[in-house]
Amino acid sequence: MDLAEQALTDAKTIAVVGLSRNPGKASHGVAMQLQKAGFRIIPVNPDADELLGEKVYRSLTDIPEPVDLVDVFRPAEFTPEIARQAVAIGAKTLWLQQDIVSAEAREIAESAGLTYIEDRCTAVVRTLARITKP
Repeated sequence: MDLAEQALTDAKTIAVVGLSRNPGKASHGVAMQLQKAGFRIIPVNPDADELLGEKVYRSLTDIPEPVDLVDVFRPAEFTPEIARQAVAIGAKTLWLQQDIVSAEAREIAESAGLTYIEDRCTAVVRTLARITKP
């Protein structure tokens, strides 16, 4: 089992940063697939109130419950601040979606002991490894 598979296997609650209101966007489809596989999804989007039947939070630091994995659908230039917030809330993993790479976010996350994954899709990893939650 690789690091990405292990991170998803260990996670129950996933904050999806940049979850779009548009059902045609990748973030929406990926979050929906994770939700259907049994993960608890917490949307993070400053421009929505409810997505996928869940209350939306403006930032990671507004979430009032523990988060295992932070799944990021935002451009690379925003990821260092997201990494800082992931550290601040005690997340275990920071995961930057496919085509998102940030040396600075990696340094922030790994220095704080978080598992760091970049340029991979949570939905693809979950599907290939057949990871579901009861």
